[in-house]
Amino acid sequence: MRRMLKWAGIAVGVLIVVVFTLPFLINVERFKPLLESQLSTALNRQVKLGKLKLSLIAGEVTASDLFVADDRAFSNPAFIRAKSLSVGAEIWPFLRSRRLIVTYLTIDQPEIALIQAPSGSWNFSTLGARTANLAPAAPEPGSSPLELSVKLVRIADGRLTLGRSTGHWKPLVLEKVNIELRNFSATTAFPFTLAASVAGGGTIQLNGQAGPINPSDSAMTPLHASLKVAGLDLAGTGLNDFAPELAGLVSLQGTGSSDGRVLNLSGKLKVEKLKLASKGTPATRPVEFDFAAVQDLRNHSGTLRQGDIHIGGALARLTGTYAEQGQAMLLNMNLAGPNMPVPELEGLLPALGVVLPAGSRLAGGTASVLLALQGPADKLVTTGSLGLNGTRLTGFDLPKRMAAIEKLAGIKGGPDTEIQTLSADVRVAPEGASARNMKLVVPAIGALTGEGTVSPANDLDFKMSAMMHTAGLLAAVSDTPIPFLVQGTCADPVFRPDWKAAVKDQVHDLEKGAGGLLKGFLGGKKN
Repeated sequence: MRRMLKWAGIAVGVLIVVVFTLPFLINVERFKPLLESQLSTALNRQVKLGKLKLSLIAGEVTASDLFVADDRAFSNPAFIRAKSLSVGAEIWPFLRSRRLIVTYLTIDQPEIALIQAPSGSWNFSTLGARTANLAPAAPEPGSSPLELSVKLVRIADGRLTLGRSTGHWKPLVLEKVNIELRNFSATTAFPFTLAASVAGGGTIQLNGQAGPINPSDSAMTPLHASLKVAGLDLAGTGLNDFAPELAGLVSLQGTGSSDGRVLNLSGKLKVEKLKLASKGTPATRPVEFDFAAVQDLRNHSGTLRQGDIHIGGALARLTGTYAEQGQAMLLNMNLAGPNMPVPELEGLLPALGVVLPAGSRLAGGTASVLLALQGPADKLVTTGSLGLNGTRLTGFDLPKRMAAIEKLAGIKGGPDTEIQTLSADVRVAPEGASARNMKLVVPAIGALTGEGTVSPANDLDFKMSAMMHTAGLLAAVSDTPIPFLVQGTCADPVFRPDWKAAVKDQVHDLEKGAGGLLKGFLGGKKN
């Protein structure tokens, strides 16, 4: 028994010596041309490896560097540069017959550049394609093709850049990228995960299934995935390139599926500190967005089928189309928001660049909008109608402000201005905003009508008229309009008499009176 144990110990010792010394006896570098050649053939790209190292215990071949060339149609010299490539393989078939059966691939700290051309094709579209994108070195005689059906493909601590070959769009950069593909095969579907930080702020997680890989265009590989985004800074990441005034922190949970050409995406999006106007300030409350969209992945156009905007208890619906054209993102959208509680909307007004008179707030009532949004996102033109019902502008005494108009002096005011109704046709564009067919009913004064403009600097230029209520009763309305001007700024409006309009009205009344007398005189003479 002791002799058996002795021989067993000797055998184990010899085995240990063989395992630890064999890698030094095998010149693994002689296999580098084979590995480079077969990886190049499999990827349809030139592949260069650094110094190779063999570990029998781990069953692994490691290359100190990895270089994968880009598509020749793109100018970028490298598609992937990585610190190392580790290839797990079945060692004995490798040693016995030079047959390389890959069990896993790990790419450590790669820098990967994904670039899209104006045609819509990507620099990885030809990856793995059976086209002559390179002229790889001939494999050694008697060797077999590399088997790229592997249990695990892993990218660790990478840096991924998504950009365009032309145009001004800022590339999206993902850092600390970790990707896993399990049971990877080019001919079947396989599960994958992606986790990354976004340069400029935010994190992204993707989980799903992709494949089989499209043999003619890898970018058109079908997939289905769930997406989770947290704390994505629109301005910091450059995702607001198409509309530089847009800012905010985005969180998103959704699902998407693609056949390689069309992406169907739906989910829930939440934006905090939203800013929509160049002179706006971040909204004081979050905006939530339930959406469903269909996008063409090649020409960056799509349809927003569902766009339910929630601001607290207020609900508005946004639908329409968008399309990239040249250096712009063209929008053709419609926004409908009936009977939205005004207090819920007040926190969004700063984001829109809407300025109320200093020290005032809106309280109570409802708001309704019916708007069309058209044109480039950075030069958007918004037209339509808006209305307010039963609201109150607290901290603003409109009758007192209008006391400078002689005929309106003496009207009893108060600390707040009650607004029975407000309606107007509006147009908002880069050159400013305008309102037409404006009608404002203030019980303390009467009906105020008119039109005017608001400049990008919030300067006011309105021509209005007031039909006063006598004795404060809505049923008794004076039939003589009182013209006045609204100037100053949104924060500090100034009300002045419109003498020119008043004189014009008096002349018109005199002409009308004289014409009536003349007509009566001539008519009487004829009789």
